[in-house]
Amino acid sequence: MKDSMSLVEAPPSAEAISEAEGRINHEAAVLERYSAGARRREAELCCPARYDPQYLEAIPEEIRELDYGCGDPSIYIGEGERVLDLGSGAGKICYILSQKVGPGGWVTGVDMNDVMLGLARRHQRAFAERIGWANLEFKKGRIQDLKTDIETLEIWLAERPVRDFGTLMALEDYQRRQRESRPLIADGVYDALVSSCVLNLVPPEAKPALFEEMFRVLRRGGRAVISDIVADEDVPQCLQNNPELWSGCIAGALREDRFLEAFERAGFHGVQILEWDREPWRTVEGIEFRSVTVVAWKGKQGPCVEKNQAVIYKGPFQSVEDDDGHRFRRGQRVAVCEKTFGLLQRGAYADQMIFIEPREPVTEPREFDCRRSARRDPRETKGQDYEATTEAQGSCCGPGACC
Repeated sequence: MKDSMSLVEAPPSAEAISEAEGRINHEAAVLERYSAGARRREAELCCPARYDPQYLEAIPEEIRELDYGCGDPSIYIGEGERVLDLGSGAGKICYILSQKVGPGGWVTGVDMNDVMLGLARRHQRAFAERIGWANLEFKKGRIQDLKTDIETLEIWLAERPVRDFGTLMALEDYQRRQRESRPLIADGVYDALVSSCVLNLVPPEAKPALFEEMFRVLRRGGRAVISDIVADEDVPQCLQNNPELWSGCIAGALREDRFLEAFERAGFHGVQILEWDREPWRTVEGIEFRSVTVVAWKGKQGPCVEKNQAVIYKGPFQSVEDDDGHRFRRGQRVAVCEKTFGLLQRGAYADQMIFIEPREPVTEPREFDCRRSARRDPRETKGQDYEATTEAQGSCCGPGACC
């Protein structure tokens, strides 16, 4: 017979207890430091970013001064877009975006810090009167949980304080219903999502949910443009347990390659580094921390339909592979489905490919096996019965040349 004590979980060791006690409350450290930073500028919070001066003139001085970021993702946003700013803080990038997207666009900032939100909201009306339109809002929420409306939850809690297990269950039930019926941010609402020096502040255990939430709230074809701090090495636990380094956008930084992989795991495609600071912002114990700006697209999910379309990769590499495993060899016509054909016409892909449509539209599309990378026979796009003979279309030679 087994010893009955073997069925009981052993108590934690002294080392485990010591390690647990050494861990910090990441969100509390961030709230405390950024609340102070909203009242008085703290230069060490984030590395400086450059902004287009034409958009700064309309922004109140105290918002311009109390900016904590490490890049300007707003430069990649266009007119008429609906944009979500994660960790919007005092609202500087939101106020810039409000001008960039114009009256036909919309901007939402999300932050969990009451002091920062108060500052961002305080100037909304005067700002709208100055630029001539109102297309800006700020909501209270955690960026790794964009369904929970914290302000609504706080009103509910004020009337029904949690005093025992029964009221705790009532709270959990209310939160579940609120997230399902009235989420803070609904699915697939935004054309673009931006953030500047905030993702690194999210606790380690919540980072996967953060990237999943970014993916959820974007529409199909939307994109995330993120400026953040990354590390060239893994950040050891001892640095992660340092409240000053954590709240200072250092200790929570992901390793640079894992930062990009986090977008892939969440379902994004076309992940690309737009900016990479050659000089590190800070170096701690030999680890370099620098600012990067990354774009990642949503839209590779969905059915694969055969439309006899093909693409040719221009080069310069001998071959490349996309996020779905399609390999494109330089100069070769590769068969792709309708979805992939469309994806490759967006973002950084577009300038690298030649796109070939069939001469005759496919009237009875069928399923395309996207697990393969196959050469597309030109007759598939021209048609098996294509027998045209044409005259030369003008001269294809340069001046003075003989053909």
